[in-house]
Amino acid sequence: MKTLKKPLIGLAVLALFAFDKRIVLEEKPESFEHQKLSKVKPFKEGEKISYRAHYGWLDAGTADLTIVKQDTAIDGNPVFHAVGEGKTLNVFEWFYKVRDVYETYMDESTLAPRKFKRRVNEGGYIINRDYHFVPEKGEVNTASKGTIKTPSDVQDMLSSFYYLRALDFSNAKKGQIFRINAFMDYEMWPFYVKYKGIEEVKVSMGTFRCHKFVPVVQEGRVFKSEEDMNVWVTADANKIPILLQSKILVGSVKMEISGYSNLVAPIAKVEKKKSSWF
Repeated sequence: MKTLKKPLIGLAVLALFAFDKRIVLEEKPESFEHQKLSKVKPFKEGEKISYRAHYGWLDAGTADLTIVKQDTAIDGNPVFHAVGEGKTLNVFEWFYKVRDVYETYMDESTLAPRKFKRRVNEGGYIINRDYHFVPEKGEVNTASKGTIKTPSDVQDMLSSFYYLRALDFSNAKKGQIFRINAFMDYEMWPFYVKYKGIEEVKVSMGTFRCHKFVPVVQEGRVFKSEEDMNVWVTADANKIPILLQSKILVGSVKMEISGYSNLVAPIAKVEKKKSSWF
């Protein structure tokens, strides 16, 4: 059995990796042959996406995810350098101040992580992690735990966000399950989501046409049913998460998009029809 010592706040709330013990799937797909990357990457250098977190009716925090310029290669491989920053707001600054910074360096071709940095300060709880991934060997090198074996499709905490966006959902069928093998705190934490089809979802920035996903119910998770978390991702070439709603142990959390810039394609925003007078 494995547990996380602290709940993950800040950027990690986007995925809500809040596990209690080892995962046991209640419904396990026979294979993941349907899980393939899109031919065109859904992001580019300079992209920035911003979110606002709400705990109940309170503004709890903000998160910014940016693809920054990267002039160097890692192990001879060109990479995307992404930075995620999360912080608390308002009353949360008083009793649980959060300042989180995550960095990932993803292979431009495969999106496999090459390097990962995590600098977390959550209520005085400090975490510093540096990982060097070598996907060709199926391993990750760590400063304190040495070399750890990983599956070939391993992702880090931040690259998981971009990997999920890069998957091809153009022919996805309702009920299909997608897997992310996330490496976190020196262990593998597989995360599974189920595709629920296309819906229109309304947020403060407007109404968007989106793919909907829910977590696969897993033993030991904070999610007891599919309705405990819903994620909507734009049904366009960008595949940006627009809204995440989740019930947690106490109350509910909502992450809503608050800004975006330098996208690869027009976003799937539903324009209001203009009324006409006769």
